[in-house]
Amino acid sequence: MRLRNIRGSRETVQANDYVVQEPEKLKGQWKSLFGNDHPLHVEIGMGKGKFIMELAALNPEINYIGIEKYSSVLLRALEKRNETELTNLYFIRYDAEYMNEIFDIDDIDRIYLNFSDPWPKDRHAKRRLTSKEFLAKYEQCLKKEGEVIFKTDNRPLFDFSVEEAAIADWKLREVSYDLHHSEYVVGNVMTEYEERFSAKGNPIHRLVAYRN
Repeated sequence: MRLRNIRGSRETVQANDYVVQEPEKLKGQWKSLFGNDHPLHVEIGMGKGKFIMELAALNPEINYIGIEKYSSVLLRALEKRNETELTNLYFIRYDAEYMNEIFDIDDIDRIYLNFSDPWPKDRHAKRRLTSKEFLAKYEQCLKKEGEVIFKTDNRPLFDFSVEEAAIADWKLREVSYDLHHSEYVVGNVMTEYEERFSAKGNPIHRLVAYRN
């Protein structure tokens, strides 16, 4: 269960140099933050940051932004981030629902969605990060050749995501219902949830979505 109420977490996050405090001002200008024109990859709902920090360390030629809604969760990521010397990774405390206020057309090359909240009730379907509503948001800020990579252990959410991609006229590739026993596992970086679920024998589902 996610931590959401650590005392002082909001103030600590606001004072940290690795957190972009006014991301709206960088809309369309994210290259200025990193001081280069490298590709930009974004993880939405980064949690404690294991996945994106490992990616940033492995790929210094790519810029990374991790988005997390809750200060108490982001605080845990900052504790790890402060121990590194990465120059290609920043965080944002933000609600992804409003991501088009901080990312402009062609800002992003790739979006990662890892073990997102399934919002199991039907009336909350549009809140799922793979809904057609969110795919429309991604379309407004992804480059033409950009892609969304999604992983989950939740089969109903994965099936929903496949259906929503078709409705939104997105194409899919590298679709796997058991990632760790597929050809697509090569180079896979695991999240904390992924390590936990796979250790229990739960199959991990993965897909890559891109615009038609």
